[in-house]
Amino acid sequence: MNSKSPETSPTNELHVDDVADGQRIDNYLFNKLKHLPKNQVYRLLRTGQIRVNKGRKKPVYRMKLGDIVRLPPSAIPAEPDQVRPINVPNQTVKLIKKAIIYEDNGLIVLNKPSGFAVHGGSGLSFGIIELLRTIYPAAPYLELVHRLDRDTSGCLMIAKKPSVLKQLHADLRGDGVEKCYLALLAGKWRRQGQIVNAPLKKNTLKSGERVVRVDPEGKASLTEFSLVEQFQRCCLVKAYPKTGRTHQIRVHAAHLNLPILGDDKYGNEVLDKEFRRHGLKRLFLHALSLKFVMPGTNKPMQVTAPLESSLEKVLENLREAHGKP
Repeated sequence: MNSKSPETSPTNELHVDDVADGQRIDNYLFNKLKHLPKNQVYRLLRTGQIRVNKGRKKPVYRMKLGDIVRLPPSAIPAEPDQVRPINVPNQTVKLIKKAIIYEDNGLIVLNKPSGFAVHGGSGLSFGIIELLRTIYPAAPYLELVHRLDRDTSGCLMIAKKPSVLKQLHADLRGDGVEKCYLALLAGKWRRQGQIVNAPLKKNTLKSGERVVRVDPEGKASLTEFSLVEQFQRCCLVKAYPKTGRTHQIRVHAAHLNLPILGDDKYGNEVLDKEFRRHGLKRLFLHALSLKFVMPGTNKPMQVTAPLESSLEKVLENLREAHGKP
């Protein structure tokens, strides 16, 4: 009897079924090759040792029903179901458990703390998804539904079922999920609401750093902003990204000459130093809420992630020091 996984043939092939249809290949491989570090999976993809339908694919490639993924012998574990253990401090485990704001049999919503990447790689031994797999060792399935930047806090969805992941991915590609963020911008807001419709393109600098710029040749990107509270030298706004581009809110805010305070990539270093005296020590960008329809039930859902105390304190300090205009 063949002891390998049903999806793995003697020639080290994985056959994509309807569950994985539409899933990014990197996320698909992270689930199948849990014994490998994330950076090794990326290296195998980059060097062409992992192939799809005999061709190379980038990590963003979305799997299609019937695709055949060819793995090199080095990627096959001696025990297919063995998961590489990670050493996680108890304090970190407690922090992530406490950050769970919603859970049912198909979905987890986490109030992600700032400073945590959503997954390991690029020098990080673990991220949120690895932490959750450690917290839920018996869970048969845990996958990120979407991503947040490392320094951004707030609502992050993790699917506990392939069907939930597939439906929410489809909703995210359309207009089925409403995301609302809170951001503190440097400068004065000139109107109650504003829509930024500016295409975004990823660029790589000579230093190797990756940045996103407004560029006519970029991908269509749309963000709605509305004023929440105006201070003398900054403003608190809500941001509703209608597309899901990398660093979208951060770049669109900078495009308005109102960069997010604490943004070390697109912000204003001089202003950031000034606002540190008000207690701001991180990017002031928080995924406040998500509205969506729960897969399988058609039940309207809204989840809200409370603003962390350090950011609440910044707002209190600003109200005392700056006051209203």
